[in-house]
Amino acid sequence: MTNRRNIADIIVSRLEAEKDRMKAQYAESRDRIGYFYIDDLLPEEMALAIHRQFPKPEAMKLKKSIREYKYIAAQMDQYDPILEESVYAFHDTRVVDLIKDICGIKSAYPDIHLYAGGISMMGKDQYLNPHIDNSHDKDRSRWRVLNLLYYVSPEWHEDNGGNLELWPSGVEQDQITVHSRFNRLAVMATHNDSWHSVSPITADDFRCCVSNYYFADEALKADDSFHVTSFRGRPEQKARDIVLRADAAARMAVRKIFAKGVVENKHVYKRDVD
Repeated sequence: MTNRRNIADIIVSRLEAEKDRMKAQYAESRDRIGYFYIDDLLPEEMALAIHRQFPKPEAMKLKKSIREYKYIAAQMDQYDPILEESVYAFHDTRVVDLIKDICGIKSAYPDIHLYAGGISMMGKDQYLNPHIDNSHDKDRSRWRVLNLLYYVSPEWHEDNGGNLELWPSGVEQDQITVHSRFNRLAVMATHNDSWHSVSPITADDFRCCVSNYYFADEALKADDSFHVTSFRGRPEQKARDIVLRADAAARMAVRKIFAKGVVENKHVYKRDVD
């Protein structure tokens, strides 16, 4: 069986092979939203095997609102083992250390609980509006610093939608589009100004993604502050933008009173042994 160690061995080899290029790519963008990507991360057949085991939509949790419309799952023991192994391969110390080095950060810790991580799937007309991620982990003890997105949908064309969009100058300005190409790993910084989104799916198919977050002892930027996940409208969504800004302000006000919120976030992997 393909296990996380085998997968991590391959990831380490690929990261080492292109480390200098990725360091340069991240360094060039780090003043706004640092990011890099690497193609052909795993052997094609291994990436296809991961894709084949993605569950049907009805076996995942649907999140549908004016903020987002997608399927997610974090309780990995409900699915084929290759999915859990592929998620946790990115927790291997060697992988973490390499990505930490590429991004030039002091500390980085994967999240065993997969808070907001795991796997996700988006089909026709689904989307993720521009947003900044919650600044901390589920216990509000470490800063969220990196978002790792590994795409596994074969023959996924850029005009299918479902691409990562970075808004380095805010949602009023033009975005950078990172194609969610098959077998591509994209890594982006998360901080107070890392607005990002996923473009609406136009194809009658599903874009599948293996997701992880890394957390750290220190924030990426000196002026970073605690914040909840906050959404905006796309540039053409003026009315939605007003509603989403008010929504973020209201949720932030609640968190100032209740530090960990009033409703348990269920997007975590509930494990017998933590």
